[in-house]
Amino acid sequence: MDLVGVRRALISVSDKSGMVDLAKALQNEFSVEIISTGGTSTLLKQAGMVVKDVAEVTGFPEMMDGRLKTLHPLVHGGLLGIRENAEHQAAMRRHGIVPIDLVIVNLYPFEKVTSQADCPVERAIENIDIGGPAMIRSAAKNHADVAVITDVNQYANLLAELRRHGGATSEEFRRSLACQAFLRTSIYDAMIYNYLSTRPVAGAEVEASGAALRCEFPATLVPVLQKKQALRYGENPHQSAAFYATGQGDTGLAALHQLHGKELSYINLLDADAAATLVGEFEQPAAAVIKHANPCGCAVGKTLVEAFNLAYAGDPVAAYGGIVALNEMVDLVTAENIVDGKRFLEVLIAPAYAPEALELLQRRWTDCRILQLPGLKPGLVPTGLSFRGLWGAMLVQQVDRRGFDRASCRVMSGRVPTAAQWADLECADVVCKHVKSNAITLVSGGQLLAAGAGQMSRVTSCRLAVDLALRNGHGEALPGAAAASDAFFPFADGPQILIEAGITCLVEPGGSKRDQETIDLCDRHGVALVFTDRRHFLH
Repeated sequence: MDLVGVRRALISVSDKSGMVDLAKALQNEFSVEIISTGGTSTLLKQAGMVVKDVAEVTGFPEMMDGRLKTLHPLVHGGLLGIRENAEHQAAMRRHGIVPIDLVIVNLYPFEKVTSQADCPVERAIENIDIGGPAMIRSAAKNHADVAVITDVNQYANLLAELRRHGGATSEEFRRSLACQAFLRTSIYDAMIYNYLSTRPVAGAEVEASGAALRCEFPATLVPVLQKKQALRYGENPHQSAAFYATGQGDTGLAALHQLHGKELSYINLLDADAAATLVGEFEQPAAAVIKHANPCGCAVGKTLVEAFNLAYAGDPVAAYGGIVALNEMVDLVTAENIVDGKRFLEVLIAPAYAPEALELLQRRWTDCRILQLPGLKPGLVPTGLSFRGLWGAMLVQQVDRRGFDRASCRVMSGRVPTAAQWADLECADVVCKHVKSNAITLVSGGQLLAAGAGQMSRVTSCRLAVDLALRNGHGEALPGAAAASDAFFPFADGPQILIEAGITCLVEPGGSKRDQETIDLCDRHGVALVFTDRRHFLH
């Protein structure tokens, strides 16, 4: 009794892929009458199909650049009229309203259009669909009688359902489609709200740069989260977890493709994010080794293989079972060095792999998760907002987009850094940005010698960095090395430890009441001191 035959369908789609084949199947196999609009109608007619334009049904032409075409009682009455309600049926007969049993609509590509950096507001507005969501909601509300398709990926299931039931749909199928339809319109509305609520208004106050101010944090923020996959568990086996993408489309880590290896874990993804965002900051070939979300190795080089070898040599013990990220395509030579010896990696992430390199990596490791992130590239600057869940709440902030800018740095010491020192200071500062606070990094020749990470005292972080560098065999590299701190030194005791270890240049944000003590210390020892005026706490 819950089966409803499909005799009449309304089709109006923005994404027309697969539509001709679907419409032909509906007409040829099930004799469905097809009503359509604009470009969809033209496409189907060109394919030799019999199609009735919506304007023929309503007696009203499309107008206002297509803004007005399906908003009519002869359309929505056919969708909303309850088949078992005598009063509804009488009204439909009285006004010449014919039932519509199937709606196939996908919406204007608002998300795709507004994801383009140069999208003007006027174009965004014209890509807000009105008739589409109205038809979807009408059909979904009356899912007792009407089936509604909102995604190209549902076409195959629709045909399978119709073939299973001789041209009819079941109540269970229609209910499932209705749920997906309401989800689709809710996501669509949320994306529009988030876009409009964070756009500058014409005539609004402008910043010194001349750009109109944006409201990035409106009174209500609607995160759109799409489940990418279930995870085996969270940080610990007793915690369940899943991987969600923010927004529509594959951006950032949501664009990951797993090419090989075991199932990804919660911690794998945390480390992969830390690794990818770090190596992406460098303009030259770079590699990073991440362990527990902190870099235990990182380096830049003239070639990718050089960068990898330097990064892995930073702390080979900690690198065992770590995550390696590279910011260029992995070639065969780099792959040969990665698999050399008894190295063991949990995850390898890069923008691409040469076929012979991928084959070697797959053959060497059965379980290593080999990931491709197409958007990963040198000089990558992430944009947007970052979210962090709290107990019953959420923190939202801008992504830390600011990297090292030599032009804005202030040399505070009598000694000015040499060209080589500037390069190491930049490397140290960029890596330090990706180390958990309190953070100290030591760099020589573009290679991370050691990092003091996550300590409650900055002095302890200094001692830890020096101790790790010595333990990992970098004693000869410490004299002349560069050091970076993610925040100012409250006292000169931290810099004293670093200078005694041999560092000859130091970069920090500055801003302490006792900055002069650090400046005087550096001048007494001939150490170059640079202030960035930019703190990079990471918690």
